[in-house]
Amino acid sequence: MNVVLDESRALKLRRLGERTHTSPGTIARSLLSTALDEADPDPRTITAALDGIDGAWEDAIAGLDEVRSGRGTPLDEI
Repeated sequence: MNVVLDESRALKLRRLGERTHTSPGTIARSLLSTALDEADPDPRTITAALDGIDGAWEDAIAGLDEVRSGRGTPLDEI
């Protein structure tokens, strides 16, 4: 899985890595694992979290348009 961070969060992750002498990827995996472990599986909570991500809806619609136009990759090919 790849996660794309905005520049400010990527910089923060790199600085955390430098201070802890740890790979930013290792820190990111740890933080994501913790967040997933603590996430409330209630769909209302998940929807609220997704609604709080700037541009998430637009990115989802753009992805859907890509798939519909044949530019996407089927999941079974990943």
